[in-house]
Amino acid sequence: MVNRIVVGAHYGLRDWLAQRVTAVVMLVYVVGLVALLLSASGTGYEGWKALFQQTWVRVFSTVTVIAVLYHAWVGVRDIWMDYVQPVGIRLTLHVLTVLWLVGCFVYAAKVLWGV
Repeated sequence: MVNRIVVGAHYGLRDWLAQRVTAVVMLVYVVGLVALLLSASGTGYEGWKALFQQTWVRVFSTVTVIAVLYHAWVGVRDIWMDYVQPVGIRLTLHVLTVLWLVGCFVYAAKVLWGV
């Protein structure tokens, strides 16, 4: 029996698990945010500002943003790998996707942390 190293493809379990874990993180965030909003007294700008000035809300929001971005990366990467056959175009789309997602993270960090 010959052991061979398989490269160039992702064989599913890790990506499937990542999609499920990130989806659970997003679900917990949405349920928690809805619960906070239903129990909040101030729903205007001042209420939102007070809510997001709490460090734990910012941290949980940042973790959720990272989960959304990783979830999007796995999904879009799989689309590019499955449906774009020319390697050069696929690589270009991968790079553009990574740049877009990094830009989204930088913007989210700026909004959440006021950087």
